[in-house]
Amino acid sequence: MDVSLQLIFQNYGGALPDAEHVAWETRIAELAEPLGFDKVFVVEHHFTDYAACPDNAQFLSYLAARTKRIGLGTGAFILPWNTPLRVAEKITLLDHLSGGRAVLGLGRGLARREYDGFGIAMKESRDRFDEAARMVLDATDRGWIEGAGPYYPQARTDIRPRPLRGFRDRLYAIGMSPESVEQAARLGARLAIFSQMPWEMWAGTALASYRTVYTDTHGGTPPPPMTCDLMYCAPDDAEAEATARVHMAEYYLSVLDHYEILSKNFEGVRGYEMYAQAAEILSSMGKEDQAQSYLYVQSWGSPKTILHKLHQRREVVGDFELSVIARYGALPPEKVDASLRLFAREVLPELHRW
Repeated sequence: MDVSLQLIFQNYGGALPDAEHVAWETRIAELAEPLGFDKVFVVEHHFTDYAACPDNAQFLSYLAARTKRIGLGTGAFILPWNTPLRVAEKITLLDHLSGGRAVLGLGRGLARREYDGFGIAMKESRDRFDEAARMVLDATDRGWIEGAGPYYPQARTDIRPRPLRGFRDRLYAIGMSPESVEQAARLGARLAIFSQMPWEMWAGTALASYRTVYTDTHGGTPPPPMTCDLMYCAPDDAEAEATARVHMAEYYLSVLDHYEILSKNFEGVRGYEMYAQAAEILSSMGKEDQAQSYLYVQSWGSPKTILHKLHQRREVVGDFELSVIARYGALPPEKVDASLRLFAREVLPELHRW
């Protein structure tokens, strides 16, 4: 099993000066390789303290010079906010700088405030993603890019430096909505999700759909999905639960706020119909009930408990990759460090044997 570290660059409530915040995230990133993780994924988010990493390829280029073996993944390029030409150039250069260790992750984006900042209509996001994704994959296969539009008309243009090789065998796509799940399958990407619902429910809906569409489109067996969890590892379950209930709940509330999940923001917006329906369902629940349901599917506890939870997940969904978020909410830096080291020492070796 591959296990990666996911960096989300959250400065909860703007509590830290930006310089200190970036320094802490960088320190965590630099621990990933010596602690034994297989990959590092870095988000792309803009304009707020919810997650402030506007250029993940730039950050990964820094890590390329600081590491030797670990995979370096965009988690993800949000395609509607980037031109396909620049995405193809950036991932190609990162691949050269890292000696072929770049991993391409693609996403569509959900926050109105980020779309507004770029002056892009959210209703265009589905078509923009679909058009751009194929342009990027073709460009990194063949070394040149072109497109007929309508969003990204592009005359044939060479990619320099030339791609070392294509990315179809190291491709991930975020699939949180039914349309994004199906598109991940059509692209031949590994499905990546942020853990948020009971695994039995997810396996019977999104994962089943992904596997069906993947097999119908490409034949063969779909690759295992990647699930991305908030993680807190402590010597005993009581301490882990007490910490998780506070800081994982903080993160969940920041998600509700950043994406305006409980608003009517998604009503009538093409491509976001699922979120409009989810807003109605969640609005009927108390935030405490929502947070507890969210907490249930994350990775927290003693090393033994975390392994037990992940084993149960594997029995439901089959083989999967795991990506863990170690820093989130207002979790103190010293707890982040201790949790990460304990996980790496007592959980990670067992997962690598799976």
